Amino acid sequence: MLGTAQIISYAAALGLAAAVPGPGMTALVARSVSGGAVTGFTMLTGLILGDLIYLSTAVFGLAVIAHTYTSLFTLINWAAACYLSFLAWQFWRYQPQAVNIDQKATRRELTSAWLSGLTITLGNPKTIAFYLAILPLVISLDHVSLQVWGTMLVPLTMLVLLLVGAVFILAALKIRRFLTSVSSQRRLFRTTGVIMALAAVGMVAKSL
Repeated sequence: MLGTAQIISYAAALGLAAAVPGPGMTALVARSVSGGAVTGFTMLTGLILGDLIYLSTAVFGLAVIAHTYTSLFTLINWAAACYLSFLAWQFWRYQPQAVNIDQKATRRELTSAWLSGLTITLGNPKTIAFYLAILPLVISLDHVSLQVWGTMLVPLTMLVLLLVGAVFILAALKIRRFLTSVSSQRRLFRTTGVIMALAAVGMVAKSL
């Protein structure tokens, strides 16, 4: 089992990493502004699932394989960079419409938000760096059993990310009334696109 010090260290490190603005949280704010709370929390579930995938990867030793086979890790970096570039282009080209705050999100919009959350996390260099490099420094993964993973790490990860994400969503909803115009949304989405493009450049730089 994990000790109290390890639990606190992991929760603090994860919370800090999540709170630092990056592609995921920036996209979450943009989606929450354009689609509302339901869309925001739907996207957040996708973001959290992506984190759980990387957490499982680190715990079950696949991270060691990625570090051992450098070419594989390089390929992952390039694939993530390409996908982030594609998302950056989509956010830059996004054609917003004036927001009707009382309008409910459609099932298609919610599905798109969830999928975007998942794929952004899987291609987020900050998330990759945390679970493949920082996590082993906080928790000794050699002593993490399947039970510890399922009963402690997974619920703790979900709780921390839910709390941090909720803060971003609620903040976005607070300013939503001031960003209902097309021009305001366009600036927000293009800023998100720029952040994703910079993240992609960072991924490429790591691979060179």
